[in-house]
Amino acid sequence: MRTGGQLIVDTLKANGVEQLFCVPGESYLAVLDALVDSDVNVTVCRQEGGAAMMADAWGRLTGKPGICFVTRGPGATNATAGLHVARQDSIPMILFIGQVQRDAREREAFQEVEYRRAFTEFAKWVGEIDDPARIPEFVNRAFSVAMSGRPGPVVLALPEDVLRAEVATPPARIAPNPVPANHPGAGEMKDLAQRISHARRPIMILGGTRWTEDAVREVERFAERAQIPVGCSFRRQMLFDHLHPCYAGDVGIGINPALAEEIRKSDLVMLVGGRFSEMPSSGYTLLDVPFPAQPLVHVHADAGELGRVYRPDLAINADAVSFARALSGLDIDPMPERAAHVAALHASYLDWSTPPETGPGDLHMGPIITWLRENLPEDTILSNGAGNYATWVHRYYRFRRYATQAAPCSGSMGYGVPAAVAAKQAFPERTVVAFAGDGCFMMHGQEFATAVQHRLPIIVIVVNNSMYGTIRMHQERDYPGRVSATQLTNPDFAALARAYGGHGETVEKTADFAAAFERARDSGMPAILELKLDPQAITPTRTLDQISGTGVKR
Repeated sequence: MRTGGQLIVDTLKANGVEQLFCVPGESYLAVLDALVDSDVNVTVCRQEGGAAMMADAWGRLTGKPGICFVTRGPGATNATAGLHVARQDSIPMILFIGQVQRDAREREAFQEVEYRRAFTEFAKWVGEIDDPARIPEFVNRAFSVAMSGRPGPVVLALPEDVLRAEVATPPARIAPNPVPANHPGAGEMKDLAQRISHARRPIMILGGTRWTEDAVREVERFAERAQIPVGCSFRRQMLFDHLHPCYAGDVGIGINPALAEEIRKSDLVMLVGGRFSEMPSSGYTLLDVPFPAQPLVHVHADAGELGRVYRPDLAINADAVSFARALSGLDIDPMPERAAHVAALHASYLDWSTPPETGPGDLHMGPIITWLRENLPEDTILSNGAGNYATWVHRYYRFRRYATQAAPCSGSMGYGVPAAVAAKQAFPERTVVAFAGDGCFMMHGQEFATAVQHRLPIIVIVVNNSMYGTIRMHQERDYPGRVSATQLTNPDFAALARAYGGHGETVEKTADFAAAFERARDSGMPAILELKLDPQAITPTRTLDQISGTGVKR
């Protein structure tokens, strides 16, 4: 005899689950009880949004679905913040929600929600298990849906009485469903080879998910052999070594104007793995919708994304790994003029990614980012949420390896701290650094307590300018001098870290950062470094006063 809760855990283990994130609730006590006898590691979190973001980060960095359990009603709706990130960013994730017992359904019982109606915009599939004997079927399907095609989150509602019920004859065999690969056709690859061979200004833009470290390396080798410049889509910068001679830069918010012009003038744009949505496309201006002016090749694992926004000249329905493997078999003779062109684009990137050394106030982010990229190990994982502070990371930090970036393409605040917790769980031997603004940190900063409880020595850098900086920037641009609802009064973040049981320091001068970071790292505890940034330092190149004035530098 197996309870429904035990069958849930059995099927998770059969699918290789080693870690899950949760906020406990009475609605799924039978699962919590079954976990006592399993070797699945359970990270108990402080808020469901943070737990769901941890599951997202796990899926983002490992390629395997992140697993999250929350209770019904308010717990489930709190978790939608992380669901939205996973949906927009194509991250495999499974959210299990405790549900009211079956005999109370459709009565608006305590904390009852009809998830199959309410969550359809947040997930690839929303199911509810009404029969405990069908638990393995539903959970296996959830893994397949989450990982196949365009990956994304799946929601399964678990009625409390289903989890407590016993199954007299459970399935004799519980095994995972395989996720099929999407291989490009030989004819499509031949067509692609001909297009590349004839192009004088090709460019490849990498994005999306379903990548591996080997696939990234295969693309790097192909780009070097064929002399093709490569850019990375918004917050997918870990998909190409930034110091590789073919790297052209980040195709995202605040794109290098030279790279944007290159994309517009290209005679062959290759989008590989991603959707090229609003942020990487500069508001759908780099490629015309629906018919781009440039010849377009679009490679995506989900056929439904091919032609959805842009009509490609060549559509290849393939996952990133299979496509990268097929690329390695192409024999392309590089044009001599392409080599010089690639070198010029890489030089432009190096110049664009060199931060300014000074700015308003006594603390300058430019030298701090330079120190980090020169002193952090190449496999360091960086996470962040949303805000102007993130510009310093995305523009100036140079990512070198795969699985080193956890950042929401959806622009969700509060992501950095929970993502860092999950990253340290997934890769305990690696350095993990979370960036957060003061407003961003307060969204899910309580998950620092989770890091302390589970002894995860993450380092959180809180860039404090006492405001919602991005909104204030737009406010000064559109309504200069009329400040409304963007100023913040903050706690002492360093003292907060110590109150939680971690290491905390306040840094007010650039010269003090390196020693403070080293003390944080050497403490062996979760740490917060609060950087006091002058409010005028709103962007790397413009102050608040410049933005609200006229004839300012852009």
